[in-house]
Formats: sequence, structure tokens, C-alpha cells
Amino acid sequence: MAPHHTHTPYVTPHILHKNYAQSYDNQQFSSLIGQDLEYFSHAGFDMERIQIKRNAPVAQLYEDAIRNEGAIISSSGALINFSGKKTGRSPKDKRIVYEDTSKDDIWWGSVNIKMDEHTFEINRERAIDYLNTRDNVYVFDGYAGWDPKYRIKVRVICARAYHALFMHNMLIRPTEEQLADFGEPDFIIYNAGQFPANRFTKGMSSTTSVEINFKRMEMVILGTEYAGEMKKGVFSVMHYLQPVKFGQLSLHSSANVGKDEGDVTLFFGLSGTGKTTLSADPNRLLIGDDEHVWSDTGVFNIEGGCYAKCINLSAEKEPDIYNAIRFGSILENVVYNPITRVPDYDDVSITENTRCAYPIEFIPNAKIPCIVDRQPSNIIMLTCDAFGVLPPVSRLTPEQASYHFLAGYTSKTPGTEDGVLEPIPTFSTCYSAPFIVLHPGRYAEMLAERMSKHQVNCWLINTGWTGGKFGTGKRCPLKVTRRIVDAVHSGELAKAEYETFGTFNLSIPTSLEGVPRELLNPSLAWADKEAFQKEVRKLAVMFQKAFALYEKDVDEKVRLAGPQL
Repeated sequence: MAPHHTHTPYVTPHILHKNYAQSYDNQQFSSLIGQDLEYFSHAGFDMERIQIKRNAPVAQLYEDAIRNEGAIISSSGALINFSGKKTGRSPKDKRIVYEDTSKDDIWWGSVNIKMDEHTFEINRERAIDYLNTRDNVYVFDGYAGWDPKYRIKVRVICARAYHALFMHNMLIRPTEEQLADFGEPDFIIYNAGQFPANRFTKGMSSTTSVEINFKRMEMVILGTEYAGEMKKGVFSVMHYLQPVKFGQLSLHSSANVGKDEGDVTLFFGLSGTGKTTLSADPNRLLIGDDEHVWSDTGVFNIEGGCYAKCINLSAEKEPDIYNAIRFGSILENVVYNPITRVPDYDDVSITENTRCAYPIEFIPNAKIPCIVDRQPSNIIMLTCDAFGVLPPVSRLTPEQASYHFLAGYTSKTPGTEDGVLEPIPTFSTCYSAPFIVLHPGRYAEMLAERMSKHQVNCWLINTGWTGGKFGTGKRCPLKVTRRIVDAVHSGELAKAEYETFGTFNLSIPTSLEGVPRELLNPSLAWADKEAFQKEVRKLAVMFQKAFALYEKDVDEKVRLAGPQL
């Protein structure tokens, strides 16, 4: 019997030494000199003690996450890691610093809760103190915004390789030349999420604290390791800077562009309405799936990647997302088979909010660079109406567009959250309530101005129920919704004949090839006409109550564009 070797005899022995790659890394990464070194010293980092890894390669972040954080590599090559106790955003723990430069612009209230400057300093110090106790500190420098005129330089400083990889995927990755000339960042995130906030600090509601200071252009994260906080922090900053500093309109929307005509469509919609699914279209190029700016010259994506939901993901339903989950992607809180390392996208035992972050170029029909120098032709507002009242498609007037943009209606359906037994109407203003920084009226006004200036068509598309409410009717088939979206893009719907849908006063097409007439008009689809009228009135009242919040700040024409009882 041949002698048993613990090492393969064909490998030069020193390559097997455990610090072989690391000793090289140490030399590489401790070479911060001059300005960079000065910057980190000024910020309070103990350069004698910690090792700063700036824009480390993906493979090295994989190694560190596996070695130090218990991450694993999935069967398709993606990294699987976990965010700990928090598996979603913590909106109640989000704060904005109340300071002179921004206090008059911010829409203060339950979304933007005030924090004083002194408390911010305490938390910032706490975050840097924590980072100073780590052996490895990761820095990622990248851009937010594909248009060089309006982009900002973002620096992320964190202690987990997983967080560095996440932001490497979500921000726009600089070239080597751009990185060498990066200079001072415009916005810095100090992510010390493994370390709790001190609950006895004034204004803290828990051990989690996520705060943004617009004067210092800094964000501090304590007590949550959920990576999405960083993504939305950058979005909040762009939601403030674009209108206030640049005079451009930031939007929580996806966007795509026609391959032949070059026409741009913006898609608004909350979770579960089909924003990601419908903007992924084989005949069109994807500009981005979540955050955009509508500028004076066109439309550009804010991000360099996508953060897709993985619940019930399959190769059949969403092939583009499924195939993007490969080396370089990061799966967050996804359960996997410990033997084969195959992810189980149907398992929600950790959270329903399983996610994947990947660079946008992993999507085959992404438009790189993610910017189009052309004004939008169509805006599609998506809603999932579980009351079965709204038509599958309506053409909106500019006033109605402002109204529905401010209302931001959809419904949470049973099964999406614990305890949801019947549909719950949700009104999320500007389709982005948790990330709104200025008064919603400011975004709505800018939207209306741009729509009228460029004569943009606006469509309200209901991907929810028809022929009855949730439980009795059925959900509008995806192929019907896709047919409607295609008809928007081909110009077919703009030429159609319209009738008025009462109470909501919406213009709905009388016919569309391939879509049954009774689907187009919900009053025809319901067998029980009395029950239908009851639901119409019920939803109209909900709209009126929700809109009362903005009434005093909007034009009378917009107020009257909603449902009338």
C-alpha cells in the first residue's frame, strides 16, 4: 500500500504555507502613503494597529469572508453570508442630523427623525473606536451616479469583507486611473454595524442607529449588519443632493430603453408590483432596476449593481437574475444545502427578505454605461390592487400623474408578512416613503414640470386582482400585463379609443388586441355589480384619507384629480 501523504507531493511546499497569500497582501495593502495616510489619521484611525484594505479584489474579499466570517461559496460560485439579527432595514432607528445647512429643506416627521449634532459626534466616535479594534478594515471608494456631471464620490469604511463586497457591487466601480485620482470623497459611510449603539445616549431608541449628517456628508451605522442600510443611505443622500444642489429629479424607479427606437420608460412601483420583472424585457436594454435620476439631459442610474429579492427565485421565472448569481455576487441570508451548497430560494426560515447583490453587467441586456441622453417617452406607475377595483391600464393626465405619484398606492397581500390575513392598503408617497428626504410635493412638482415640458405619457398599470377582490377574483395574468406594457412601447395604446372609468375618473382603453374586453374594464369583470360598487367606494375613501396629508401643499387641480365621491 502506498504511503499516505498529507500534502500532495506535486506542490512546492512553501505554497502550502498558511500565510503565503496573506503575507503578500500585507505588503500590498499597507502601502497607503501621503494624502491617503493623512486622511485616515485625521479621521481617527490607528494606522499603527489596523490594516486597511482599499478596494480589495473580489477574490480576496471572498477569502477573508470565508476565513473570518463563516461565509461559504455556493454551488454557482456566489458568496453566501449572513447579516445576523437584523435581516431588513430598521426605519424606526434612522435619524437625520438637525443642522443649519439642511434643516429648512428636510421633511421632518416620522420618516426623517431629528438627531442633534452632539449625539452624531458621539456615535461617530464610537464607530471609529470600534473599527480601530479590528485587525482588518475595508475601504471601498466608488461613485453614485453614472453621469459625471451629477455623480458623487462615496467612501465606505467597514469591518466585514461581506459589506465591502456588497458595496463593491452596488456602487459604480472606478477604473484604476480613477481610483488613483480619487481624492477626497463627497460622502463617507462609517459602518460599525457589529457594535451596538449606546441606548443611554440621548435620542437613541434601541441598540441600532443609522444616521446621516448632511453638513459633514457622513453616515454612521451601529447595531445592524444588514447591508441594505448602506445602499439606502446612498440613495437618501442622492434624494437630497440631486434636487437641492443640482436641480435634478431623483427617483425610486427602474428604467429601460428600446433597442430599436431608443425610447426610455420609467417604472415606479412598490415591493411586489412587478417593477423588476416588467423592466427586464428581452426587447429593451435595462438602465437600472431601482434608483435613477431624471436630469436635464436624460436618465441615468445611481447604482452600479442590483439588489434583487431571492424569495421563490427560479431559472424559469426570472432567468436573468438567476444566472447573475455567480462568482462575484453575494447572497444574503439565503439557506443552502450543506452537502451540495445549492441555495434553497424557497426556504424562508431565516427571513422572507433573502437578497442577492451583483454588478449590473451580470445582466446580459444591461446598458453599460447606465445612462441615456434622451428624455423619457413613457412613465409607468405600477400598483397591485388587491381590492380588484383599478383597471389593468389607465392613461393619466399630468394632474392625475402628480396625484397618483404623491399617493403611491399598492396593497400588502396575505402571505407577505406575518398576521396579514386580508389585503392592507399601503400608501407610500412618491413610491419611496422610507427614503424621502424633502417634502414629497417638491419631487411631485419637478415630475409634473418635466412631464409637461417633454410631453411624457403616463400610465397607471394594475398588476393586482380582477373580477373580484383578493380571495374571490384572480390576479391579472403576467402575460396580459406584459402585453399592455408592449402596447405602451409600440405606441398602440396612445392611439386607442378611451372611455371614462367612474369615481376614479380614469381614461381606460375600450379595446386592445389580445386582452379580453372584460379585463380592461373591471366593472364588466365582476359578476356581483353591487359588491363592485361597494369596493370602489371603499378604496376611494382610503385614497382621500391618505391624500389629506398633502392637500394643503398641492395645487387644486391635483387635489381634484383623485377619486370623487
